[in-house]
Amino acid sequence: MKKKLLSVLLGVTMVVSMLSGCGSKASSDSSSKDAASKSTSASGTEATASGSSKYKDAITVDVYDSLANYQGIATGWFADIVKKKFNMQLNIISAQGGDTVYQTRSAAGNLGDLIVMGSESGKLQDCVTAGLLTDMTKYMKNEKDVSQYSKAIDNTNSAVKTKGIWGIPTSVSSQSVTSPSEGLDLTFGPYFRWDLYAKLGYPEMKTLEDALPVLQKMQQLQPTSDTGKKTYAFSLFKDWDGNMMCLAKQPACFYGYDEMGFVFAKADGSDYQSIIDSNSAYVRNLKLYYSANQMGLVDPESTTQNYDTMYKKYQDGQVLFSPWPWLGQAAYNTPTNTAAGKGFMLAPIDDMKVFSYGAAKNGDKTVMAIGSKAKDPQRLADFINWLYSPEGITMNCAQTTKSSGPEGLTWEMKDSKPVLTDFGKKAFYEGGDTKMPDGWGKGTWKDGVSPLNVTTVLGIDINPKTGYAYNYTLWDSVIAANTTALDTDWQTKMKAKTTVEYLKNAGQMIVAPGSGYAAPQETSDITTIRSQCKAIIVQDSWKMVFAKDENEFNSTLADMQKTVKGLGYDQVLKVDMQNSKDQETAREKAVADDSK
Repeated sequence: MKKKLLSVLLGVTMVVSMLSGCGSKASSDSSSKDAASKSTSASGTEATASGSSKYKDAITVDVYDSLANYQGIATGWFADIVKKKFNMQLNIISAQGGDTVYQTRSAAGNLGDLIVMGSESGKLQDCVTAGLLTDMTKYMKNEKDVSQYSKAIDNTNSAVKTKGIWGIPTSVSSQSVTSPSEGLDLTFGPYFRWDLYAKLGYPEMKTLEDALPVLQKMQQLQPTSDTGKKTYAFSLFKDWDGNMMCLAKQPACFYGYDEMGFVFAKADGSDYQSIIDSNSAYVRNLKLYYSANQMGLVDPESTTQNYDTMYKKYQDGQVLFSPWPWLGQAAYNTPTNTAAGKGFMLAPIDDMKVFSYGAAKNGDKTVMAIGSKAKDPQRLADFINWLYSPEGITMNCAQTTKSSGPEGLTWEMKDSKPVLTDFGKKAFYEGGDTKMPDGWGKGTWKDGVSPLNVTTVLGIDINPKTGYAYNYTLWDSVIAANTTALDTDWQTKMKAKTTVEYLKNAGQMIVAPGSGYAAPQETSDITTIRSQCKAIIVQDSWKMVFAKDENEFNSTLADMQKTVKGLGYDQVLKVDMQNSKDQETAREKAVADDSK
């Protein structure tokens, strides 16, 4: 099955939608409702009824989640399943957008009952030292599903001085460390409104900067959205800003770079850049957005809107470029649009070499843990174990993955092969607004998707129950259906059936071997300096994008460089540079170990 999956990855078809928290408006028809209602058995009410009988007392679990885009009590179909199986409801405490929530809750001595957080920079050790976590060793003793990843668990917890199981790594995999972890299309890439790009005659773009005049012509070709609103090439948001402006990082991934603190490190270890250097890829991207804004290509509401607001604009056809397939395609590539030849597809840029995360057998730097104040740690251990089981993996549809969802609802087995149901096709390809059938909680599909927003096991891994990948876009049945007007035009022009195939044939994909590396603990002084510097970097980055002229852009850049260096930026940079090189060493070791 591994060989079969790897061959699929080299020649699979591009799928036009990715499961996301939002989508275009659609409602389930009566036939799909009936089909789904009849099939609630395997994953719905009947299967979960016995779960609640095991746990007599209903509890509410505070979930501290550094990846969550949701805040509050979870509702909808996934929450309904969790309630029935474990007699508990999830209260999500989103920790995105900074360290404030982490610091506040840590100081209070209670991070949460269930914890999803990054383990890098010694954070896992810090939490153990501060008494915020429970040693899960005795609770995980009989948890068979998660125990399959014992080597990854041991590797993660080896970073903690006190022996025990303090965190369970996520995004674990059994695939080769040099295999793209994403599936059919990579995490990053220059995705254009292909229909408009085609109408222009598929103009050549030698560099990323060449995309601006192309996007301007696309805007002129399509000046208004589907509802008559002004279109823009770029629409930005601040929600995910961290060490830098998040959206100014993404284009660097088109050239093989990913971030490590204040460093851009190339996937093959051939280059390391300080992000504030005037000739860095980061500053290049700021200049790109600045130039785009001068051309009227940047949404003026970018500084005040959040992700959800921006997403709705993609749904409406108001935005013409997407740095991620799981944004533009998920929002706009509905069956109606793709049948008409409209939608987002990867466009060729001659000098790009797109970054891909290799599958990591040891998982990534995000871990799941149990808080020290949790009232029922065994129940939480049972829940974590379920999230690593075939049933849990399919149901825990992270917002940016293509996990297949509950069997009998979104998919079923036919002729010994998994296929999407009518409901599944609507839920996955029509934006997620499909109303849930009886027995699956209230609301729509997208409203009920797991708010944890974490991947426990990679979608490219094989579901032992089906013999196929968890990622439904890798299924033969789904691949065979990829014949819309949009797909065929893209395939004809690009001389490839898939994005992965195109990038591979063109030599424009670079895979960073999966190593599970996490940056070690840093001193409190470095953490303090980093916090001060990144606040300035983010603030001034936004100022540069919306600078009134080139002089203001350059002066703001110079001020930013001077200010952060005065705060001690070079001290942090030294740490990040060493971590970047240590990460490359870990990647080389992972490749060597994988070949044994």
